[in-house]
Amino acid sequence: MTSKYYYLVAGLPELSLEDSKLSYTVADFKSEFYPFLSSDDQRLINLYYLKYDNANVLAMLRQEESFDPRGCFSAEQLEEYIKALKEGDTLPDAVFPSYLSAFITGYFQQDAPAQQLLPEDRLASLYYAYAMKCKNRFVAQWFEFNLTVNNCLVALAARKYKWDVASCIVGDTAVCEALRTSTARDFGLSAELDYLDSVMKIGETEELVEKERKADLLRWKWMEENSCFCYFTVERLFVFLMQIEMIERWIMLDKEKGNQMFRQLISSLKDQVKIPAEFR
Repeated sequence: MTSKYYYLVAGLPELSLEDSKLSYTVADFKSEFYPFLSSDDQRLINLYYLKYDNANVLAMLRQEESFDPRGCFSAEQLEEYIKALKEGDTLPDAVFPSYLSAFITGYFQQDAPAQQLLPEDRLASLYYAYAMKCKNRFVAQWFEFNLTVNNCLVALAARKYKWDVASCIVGDTAVCEALRTSTARDFGLSAELDYLDSVMKIGETEELVEKERKADLLRWKWMEENSCFCYFTVERLFVFLMQIEMIERWIMLDKEKGNQMFRQLISSLKDQVKIPAEFR
């Protein structure tokens, strides 16, 4: 039976990507909304917060001191799980997500997939595959949509700057394979992706900050259209969480920082022909 959250959803404020202030943040959502969710819905929301655990795991494996407290696990828990996996132990998915266990184990064993991909790309691929297998249709489709949009934009940039497209794509879906191998202008995906024209127009945008804003507007539109019949359910709360994340990020990102990001990106790609993780 699907849980209904009449009181929580009815109290949500109207949001716009143009908002310059937020009454809630991603951290607030976890403290104010999360405790009222059913255990199944908490696990669903966890799929979003695991992105912070991904970054924390990478930082710990690289012996960096940064730690983002917005993840699902404390620093002490992650240290304990990483140590256990390094020693060859196994952890059930109910305790620690199986994709993180697979990534950490592969990281220490230096298995073939780990050697072929940058660690952050390998982790992103495992994360999206894990999230897309969730039983909630809307959330699974959201992760697939987001992966596709990100990959399409990366593929278009790779073509423009004569990079190796295949090495830039993250994931193992049919769309990912088409982006890696097709030489057609639309990657042979126009019939499959009804939003591909919009993505390709975004890809033509020169200024990085404007490109990112257009991409977020596309994501915002997709969420609203695909959740319009989700009344008082966890899907509506999931959309709210995604939207406050976007607004929170844009409040912190000014144009000058965006131009600096672009210069750093081009410099990095010239030196390494790799896409930095923060642009995925």
